[in-house]
Amino acid sequence: MTQRAKEVTSVVPIVMVFVNDPVADGLVATLARPGGNVTGVTATAGPELEGKRVELLKEALPKIHRVAFLGTKSDWEDPFGKSTRAAARALHITLIHAEHTPDEYADAFARIVRERPDALLVPNTTSNFARRRLIVEFATKSRLPGMYYVRNFTEDGGLMSYGPDFRDQFRRLAVYVDKILKGAKPSDLPVEQPTKFELVINLKAANALGLTIPPPLLGRADEVIQ
Repeated sequence: MTQRAKEVTSVVPIVMVFVNDPVADGLVATLARPGGNVTGVTATAGPELEGKRVELLKEALPKIHRVAFLGTKSDWEDPFGKSTRAAARALHITLIHAEHTPDEYADAFARIVRERPDALLVPNTTSNFARRRLIVEFATKSRLPGMYYVRNFTEDGGLMSYGPDFRDQFRRLAVYVDKILKGAKPSDLPVEQPTKFELVINLKAANALGLTIPPPLLGRADEVIQ
């Protein structure tokens, strides 16, 4: 959406959100000095966060060995996918790439059913967010514990999520808008990365799957959905 807005205008200020890597996407020159009409907050603090999700999933489910990665070819090959794959190798987890297109998930779901993995890992993408209920419904029907990147998935019935607190990010967006309305230029407003993260565990989903989440992990959760 931000990319499309930038294609339409290079003059009107654009305050972005839900963009993983605005530099790689050509939206800004650098995070420190955007240099154009786009600024705002990124959707992630960097590829390393994907590895952290793998670690938390393994901590929650120590016996898992095979995990489905629900992502596009680009998601698998970009720095975020590479970080996920490196973390999985370090933990002796085999990742199964359940590849989908931005608009079609049927083949990916079919592969997951065939492969029968121990868990599901959903990367941070706009297409996954837009189809979060479809994904969670599939995981629930397949009795597949999932690790997601934002609390919306766990609120919809997914097992657990770890990622930026997007409510905090929206509050930061309001600050950007206020500054721009008061005369600041987007080119002079550094792009911010998330600094506040949250671990959300859906205990109701865990019970339905017959899973016991380790108490130390439950104790570190920012929120436990009963």
